[in-house]
Amino acid sequence: MTTKKTVIVTGASQGIGAGLVNAFIERGYNVVATSRQVSTSNAFQASDKLALVDGDIGDAETAAVVARTAIDRFGSIDGLVNNAGIFLAKPFVDFTMADFEKLSSTNLEGFIHLTQLVVRQMLTQKTGGSVVSITTPLTDHPIAGFSASVSMMTKGGINAISKNLAMEYANQGIRFNIVAPGVVDTPLHKDNPKDFLKTLSPMAGISNVEEIADAVVFLTEAPRVTGEVLHVDGGAHLGRW
Repeated sequence: MTTKKTVIVTGASQGIGAGLVNAFIERGYNVVATSRQVSTSNAFQASDKLALVDGDIGDAETAAVVARTAIDRFGSIDGLVNNAGIFLAKPFVDFTMADFEKLSSTNLEGFIHLTQLVVRQMLTQKTGGSVVSITTPLTDHPIAGFSASVSMMTKGGINAISKNLAMEYANQGIRFNIVAPGVVDTPLHKDNPKDFLKTLSPMAGISNVEEIADAVVFLTEAPRVTGEVLHVDGGAHLGRW
């Protein structure tokens, strides 16, 4: 069994997820990276520290393969980053139940499937662990004219369950934290005007992937931090500007 720590990263094929994979590998972690087509990603080099699992994280079988891969290949699960997520913006009355089911599958069911397996393994290992999930400041700090209510219903659910799990598993040393990025320079925003995006925080800029990865790594390794929401949004959560 390896003595190195192993972390799972979901939504890993590009953007923040790919940046997380590379950041953890650089720090000596073993990484299991998963997304629908992660094996076709050119975002990272082949490594004996990296295992790739294709699949929809909303499918319980994908989660089972991911967890099994971590244990069989690397011998443990010490961290999880729930980065996979989808986002839809439209007026509330235009959201359909199909939209809700799509959002819930990835954002909520995906969280439950994999996090349950990870916590079970951490309880068996008896060495604690870390779960960091990526949400958004918009769950608690909406912006006028930017309508994404049903998306926020799912992301806000991750905030709520993470705080409850932080309390539930505090005695076992399993920590649950949130990183809430503002606008990040990823393929998600490739078609959005940069000048507009820069206005969405009082610090008037756009975060890069490395800044988000640094926040996730910090929370993964911070032994006394749990139940925290770390905003990396240039102060947008503070209010009007």
